[in-house]
Amino acid sequence: MTSSLSRDYYFNTTSGRTDVLSFRHGDIMGHRLQFRSRTNKITVCPFKVVCVDYPRPELDNTSNFLEAAYLSSTFPTAPRPAKPLNVVIAGAGLAGLSTAKYLADAGHKPILLEARDVLGGKVAAWKDQDGDWYETGLHIFFGAYPNVQNLFGELGINDRLQWKEHSMIFAMPNKPGEFSRFDFPDVLPAPINGIWAILRNNEMLTWPEKVKFAIGLLPAMLGGQAYVEAQDGLSVQDWMRKQGIPDRVTTEVFIAMSKALNFINPDELSMQCILIALNRFLQEKHGSKMAFLDGSPPERLCKPVVDHIESLGGQVRLNSRIQKIELNKDGTVKNFLLTDGNTIKGDAYVFATPVDILKLLLPEDWKPLPYFKKLDKLVGVPVINVHIWFDRKLKNTYDHLLFSRSPLLSVYADMSVTCKEYYDPNRSMLELVFAPAEEWIARSDSDIIDATMSELSKLFPDEIAEDGSKAKILKYHVVKTPRSVYKTVPDCEPCRPLQRSPIEGFYLAGDYTKQKYLASMEGAVLSGKFCARAIVQDYELLAARGEVMAEASLV
Repeated sequence: MTSSLSRDYYFNTTSGRTDVLSFRHGDIMGHRLQFRSRTNKITVCPFKVVCVDYPRPELDNTSNFLEAAYLSSTFPTAPRPAKPLNVVIAGAGLAGLSTAKYLADAGHKPILLEARDVLGGKVAAWKDQDGDWYETGLHIFFGAYPNVQNLFGELGINDRLQWKEHSMIFAMPNKPGEFSRFDFPDVLPAPINGIWAILRNNEMLTWPEKVKFAIGLLPAMLGGQAYVEAQDGLSVQDWMRKQGIPDRVTTEVFIAMSKALNFINPDELSMQCILIALNRFLQEKHGSKMAFLDGSPPERLCKPVVDHIESLGGQVRLNSRIQKIELNKDGTVKNFLLTDGNTIKGDAYVFATPVDILKLLLPEDWKPLPYFKKLDKLVGVPVINVHIWFDRKLKNTYDHLLFSRSPLLSVYADMSVTCKEYYDPNRSMLELVFAPAEEWIARSDSDIIDATMSELSKLFPDEIAEDGSKAKILKYHVVKTPRSVYKTVPDCEPCRPLQRSPIEGFYLAGDYTKQKYLASMEGAVLSGKFCARAIVQDYELLAARGEVMAEASLV
């Protein structure tokens, strides 16, 4: 996009053109010019440029987007209930917000309870005393997230996504300070654009490795979803070896991808998780295209959902922590007992918390049921998110998500460049995902920062020193999540529950529940839609049950 307000220039090294680039509305964000050489390696040149928000990709006519849009449309067009259901929902993360939003669209009255004083669950964020945001995680919105993309459109906030160029960028551990790229050409359809991106990258894989990798992937490309689901029993490492793909492919590419997708290494991660991502990235032209939210998730995404829910008569209550699920004599839910002593009653109940919290509050009478017993294998993975504010603008960075390929770090971004609200022309703020984090979750913040700085000294050898003698830390925040998304190890798929439980009137939502996008923001939103659909489908049963319970209470 161009702006007459900007005086900084991007030099197109192919055509010789000089283009003026800026954020929407002419907001200027500067860092040094970075361009690709013929070896797909990013080099740095001492010119200042402004950053670019790329136009929203053409997603609306893809089959997955249309499928998601149709599911959304079934709620506002459903017959209006004679007596709206009061549905009590525990957890105001994306799954709970999605459940409440679509129930409100269908004419029902959700009562959404959040234990903390902040919206978002795994996308929560907080402001510090300086007014700077720090987040639970580094959240990226992919083109292959059709339900999330529909949600943004339904709320009228598509312009809050800052789309980046269609590339995947990896740090080069053996060449400190350099990057290698996979660039997806806009002129090519899927999967050719993805194949082209792989073939053009000569920094990370040799031609024999690329050929073996391509041959190994053929069954997944030809077998579709059925094949993908059948690979749940194998780890990434085991599947690669079974397909005859060299271990170096796993080391060069899939360690980084595994940590980005589920915060664990390829020897633990189920291959189903990788294949689901690859399927979407290879089969959808814009599937792997990434966007950053233009500010904090609670304000820029969750708050519009809450406003929508409340405009339709629903309620959202913060600081409402559930102490116990109290039962009727027949084993159904009587009410939710809160820690403040209040009880909340409804016609139906939803748990949209992480699976670990559900297991802590599960009534003893329910635990022997196979539906709940299978949850034992689903365990949240520890994650640490690190934010560091430096005293200067780092030059060896980029307006994009970066795969660190570090033993301790997963992905990172200079949020002072990539995110409009966090923009700072003079200082960088790196947000980094520290993973795998299991051995670090109990360590002190200072230990984690020291380890992070050690890794950053390798990524920024000219700008960051482990001893702090170069770029100085102004401040930092470390956000620990002892149990985040469920750990997608082999053989978890059969343990994921449907949203409708065997307990009449009790439902689940969350990215660990059954849906095809696994542990992700897309999975959370889709699980909420499935949960809302199940409740709408059960309306007659739930309404009749409510009448019986009301009559019984009068006797």
